[in-house]
Amino acid sequence: MQRTTDQSLVSVGLRCRCPRCGQGRLFDGFITMKPRCEACGLDYSFADPADGPAFFIMMTMAFPVTAFGIWLELAYDPPLWVHAVVTLPLLLLACVPIIRPMKGLFIASQYIHKAAEGRFAAPKAPVVAPPTRD
Repeated sequence: MQRTTDQSLVSVGLRCRCPRCGQGRLFDGFITMKPRCEACGLDYSFADPADGPAFFIMMTMAFPVTAFGIWLELAYDPPLWVHAVVTLPLLLLACVPIIRPMKGLFIASQYIHKAAEGRFAAPKAPVVAPPTRD
């Protein structure tokens, strides 16, 4: 079925809406996928972002938060509990709220670009030259 929305991949993905119609919601809970769109009926079984969103978020957000933790340690030499009270919540606040929109973006991208699991192509039969007459 054809895409029925003029909205961009980014707009639909970050709002966690159906990539086909732009109306139905993708998630039932925080990051639990619905089985299908309540507006257009698109089956969401094609969507498998796996750990992609979490990986990119952690790799992107962990650098500045780790740099802050190192700066805090070198500048003030605080006890360990200060890192637990300051740096750990900062890391959680930097990573957790953006998991849902990032997962929506990955799902919309999979739908729009028709991404699927890799499959091996069937081997082609060898080409045999016809026998020649001497």
